Amino acid sequence: MTARLKTDLSTLADRELAVRLAARDPDAVRLVTGRNNQRLFRAAWSIVKDRSEAEDVVQTAYMRCFASIDTYQAQASLSTWLTRITINEALGRLRARRRRQSRLDAVAVVDLTDYREKLMRGSMHGSLPDAELALTQVRSLLERAIADLPEPFRLVFVLRDVEGMSVEETAAALDVQPATVKTRLLRARRRLQQALAPELRSALTGTFPFAGADCDQMTASVLARMGF
Repeated sequence: MTARLKTDLSTLADRELAVRLAARDPDAVRLVTGRNNQRLFRAAWSIVKDRSEAEDVVQTAYMRCFASIDTYQAQASLSTWLTRITINEALGRLRARRRRQSRLDAVAVVDLTDYREKLMRGSMHGSLPDAELALTQVRSLLERAIADLPEPFRLVFVLRDVEGMSVEETAAALDVQPATVKTRLLRARRRLQQALAPELRSALTGTFPFAGADCDQMTASVLARMGF
């Protein structure tokens, strides 16, 4: 019965799925979070640069989305709408963090390298065979290079080349013109080409892993915050 219900939900249009979310249907929540956890995590990480905070950003974004789901007009896809909410939440936290830092030290400058070790600890788990370890090290190099990109370039790059969103979806999520997305992506790629050998870029699809247990835990946390 449960499998059949999930299959039925997966065929619903976004507007119909939003109705289920408004009715606090836990199966609809599981479907939506399962579809979007990785994309939202990657978008959040590209802004806050901390794995734990990125996960909290995503949970908060889900709660805000579900609380205001009645306002969803389906002018953009549900995934794009969620991505935009997540980006706004992450940017708000980043601004708050910078305000706190500026009060503590008027001349403080945020150095992206401060976050690299945290990112690496969050991205690499356990003992791996030599081949997989080598690939993990390559991905670490990629993550470091992406972390060094200026924020506007980094976010567009993650959404377009890592997550695979279209130019139009990315523009809608960031509330910018498609031409701006194209320009920022081009500049991001050029900067990465200067930092990485071309063959390393083939490992991009595996960077910032947020699937399996991570994805399941995110869904469980969202459901718990909703009282299920």
